Amino acid sequence: MKKCPYCAEAIQDDAQTCPLCKMNLAANVYATQRPVAPQPGLGGNSYATAPTQTSGKATASLISGIAAYVIAPFIGAIAAVVLGHLGLSEIKKSAGRLKGDGLAIAGLVLGYLQIAGLPVILIIAAIAIPNLIRAKMAANEASAVGSLRTITTGEIAYASACPKIGFAYALAELGPNGSACPEGKNEIDGTLATGLKNGYRFAPSAANFSGQAPETGFGWNADPISPSAGTRHFFVDQTGVIRSTTAAQASADSPMLH
Repeated sequence: MKKCPYCAEAIQDDAQTCPLCKMNLAANVYATQRPVAPQPGLGGNSYATAPTQTSGKATASLISGIAAYVIAPFIGAIAAVVLGHLGLSEIKKSAGRLKGDGLAIAGLVLGYLQIAGLPVILIIAAIAIPNLIRAKMAANEASAVGSLRTITTGEIAYASACPKIGFAYALAELGPNGSACPEGKNEIDGTLATGLKNGYRFAPSAANFSGQAPETGFGWNADPISPSAGTRHFFVDQTGVIRSTTAAQASADSPMLH
């Protein structure tokens, strides 16, 4: 007979586990229970079961998995997977002192689901983004053509209302704040009057203005402010014909818009 080194209970010499405190004498870890301090009224050799706790890593894994779908896509998924595996390992090594394997598994599932869906999302983005850019560029170009038509109409109305000035050299004179000839203002909206609208810059073509009063001709260019705003450059003069080119700034010699 020998004594258990943990609770002093007399046990067989070849015993692997103490029948009283349940200590695994061979592995030096708990078999099913963790001995704690003797409990009053239970005797000097009586031991109670230690309370189990939830693994913090398992809890963090579930929280990260939820966050991956709410506030931190992909980053939260990676954290959920890492913490989930760490939590399961921690629970397994605790020999029953820790619980929460269900939380860790739930976090792993949420994390892996989002990570598995990443290639699909990237493929969709690779297809959708270029199409969205092209659609936006087409919309900007159509808006620029419409704005040039509006400018043409505004110039004709301005010259009719202000015969001593003729056509306006500045878009601001056609807008709400025109001052040179109040009778000719409000022919275009305030945004277009600034010279910038929907990704295009509108500027007068100096070669088409004589600088004499009354002005008998005009020319306006519409150019994209960046390559992503549009690929075509437009031009219109007093003839009302809109011309376009992709090589450089359009002019009266550029091909007609079809």
